Amino acid sequence: MCDDDIHQGLIEDPTVSRRTFGLMSIAAAGVASAGGAAAAVPVVEKDVEIKTPDGMADAALYYPEGQGKWPAVVVWPDVVSLRPVFREMGRRLAGEGYVVLVPNLYYRVKKAPVIDGSFNFANPEDRAKLGPLRASVTPEGTDKDAAAYVAFLDAQPQTDTPKKLGAQGYCMGGPLAFRTAGAAPGRVGAVASFHGGGLYTDAATSPHLTLPHTQAEYLVCVADNDDKQDPTIKDKLKAALDAAGRKSKVEVYEGANHGWTVKGSQVYEEAAAERAWAELLALYKRALV
Repeated sequence: MCDDDIHQGLIEDPTVSRRTFGLMSIAAAGVASAGGAAAAVPVVEKDVEIKTPDGMADAALYYPEGQGKWPAVVVWPDVVSLRPVFREMGRRLAGEGYVVLVPNLYYRVKKAPVIDGSFNFANPEDRAKLGPLRASVTPEGTDKDAAAYVAFLDAQPQTDTPKKLGAQGYCMGGPLAFRTAGAAPGRVGAVASFHGGGLYTDAATSPHLTLPHTQAEYLVCVADNDDKQDPTIKDKLKAALDAAGRKSKVEVYEGANHGWTVKGSQVYEEAAAERAWAELLALYKRALV
């Protein structure tokens, strides 16, 4: 897939500052989404804290307004973690009828937003800020976090607990979505990765090694430039999915580069992002039952 130590999308995101990070407790229908579309229904939005074995994780929680219960989803952000563009994604997904949790990847080090001011991946000084943050995200820690987030979602009165739960991730969040299915195999029914890096490696902690222990359907959307770095990775991953008996779709989005689904990226491709979003919704409709 890619070396996710450096985000190849070269996001230049001016929206990560604390000045723009405030949220409304209720997001009205019609708010702009990460893909440029509107939320289907009005959505409740809350900042929450979740107790994990390693501390208190800050996160954003979303669910449709009104009475009802809906399937739950964990959205793992990319390397810059929880920020307005991922809040918009959570809001949009909740508007489609889901209870959505978007956690801060780096709560062990710093509350979100973890970067003050604008951020440009083309700037080595900006990229250097991510090193200490990324070091706080480990496979073992992720497994504990995932279990805590699933338990938190299941405790929400809005969550339809008889239905399976979804997990999706972007860039370094892709492997975290895979690990969520391994940490809660009885709960996670669908996993989606968008330009995820390190899904299949030689390490003993490679995310693909969780597949035999999971019960989910997988959607893996691969960036074109990631695939060109090593075209064999997608085939190895697909073979591992098939060997584990997991229903899956692994697809290279030709012409769409790493980061194409995240609005604000220099490589954001709206048409390709919307196609990936439609694939995600179709996955959840059939698998979160």
